[in-house]
Amino acid sequence: MSDSAGPTWLTIPDLVDLMGLPQSKVRRLIEDRALLAARVDGVTRVPAAFLDGSEPLGDLRGTIVVLGDAGFSDDEAIHWLLTEEDSLGVPPVDALKAGRKAEVRRVAQALGF
Repeated sequence: MSDSAGPTWLTIPDLVDLMGLPQSKVRRLIEDRALLAARVDGVTRVPAAFLDGSEPLGDLRGTIVVLGDAGFSDDEAIHWLLTEEDSLGVPPVDALKAGRKAEVRRVAQALGF
């Protein structure tokens, strides 16, 4: 699901097809915080930006932990990861994809203070 003003969202069945995993394993990735999900229009969805091909973005889980430690709810963390961050010049998820994990996590830690 996508609109011009927001991210592309993938449902659990979308993730099953894309990742080639059973639904239970996809749900486990969400429970284990390798991916973050939100309820969008009553359906559990994951931003497509949180994937690297058919795998969860490698540096996402640790960043989710840092955001949780900073007091972010899952919805707040999703919003922060997908919204351009002034100090990074891009959305944090894009910075993670560019290999800027340490910089993203420093910014996330600073938000908790």
